[in-house]
Amino acid sequence: MSTARERILEATGELLATKDALAISTRAICDRAKVGMPEIYRQFGDKQGLLTAVADLGFARFLAEKRRNPLTDDPVADLRTAWDSHVTFALRNPHLYRLMFAPTGDAKPQAVKEAQAILLKAVERCRDAGRLRMPPELAGRSILSANVGVCMMALSFPELFGESDVSRSVRDAVIDRATGDEREDTRVAAATALTRALLGTLTGTAPVNDAVLDDLTAFPVE
Repeated sequence: MSTARERILEATGELLATKDALAISTRAICDRAKVGMPEIYRQFGDKQGLLTAVADLGFARFLAEKRRNPLTDDPVADLRTAWDSHVTFALRNPHLYRLMFAPTGDAKPQAVKEAQAILLKAVERCRDAGRLRMPPELAGRSILSANVGVCMMALSFPELFGESDVSRSVRDAVIDRATGDEREDTRVAAATALTRALLGTLTGTAPVNDAVLDDLTAFPVE
């Protein structure tokens, strides 16, 4: 048989499926959990303590899904997969997600640190593969902040920010900035070769040899 604490947590989670945390009354929670009002205060101190406990349970689900993300030989692609799964969780659990990542009051879910740790490991894989352009800690914080921001805007203003193209655009901009886009790196190298070749030709300081011609033909024209 479930305990009073478990029933209260379950009831709150069920109510969060359709209502924002601030719109849920303690009376509604108690009625659904079939407990007296004092039980919430006995188990959690107050309603904020209860909501923090529910947010931690939400993080447990969130992190379990994160751990199930497959790992491939491309750590940057895995970062994009992790981003997309984060957005999917937010859209599937809008009220719970807000409670997790935009808590009110002084009590904050501590599990967010574990979410950071999982992301840091993913970023460190990019570093170990030579695909990181900034310190791992900064890259991890930047990616998580942008990911949460996209989700919050999509939940709050779905008509403006709910399109998947918005998420992909921000995802690619942030992850490419942190890791470097291989195609963009190629373009930069080719553009540099082109600039040097043209400068040498115009000033007469360097002949356009076969190696330079190879660089020029490698430059992608779009």
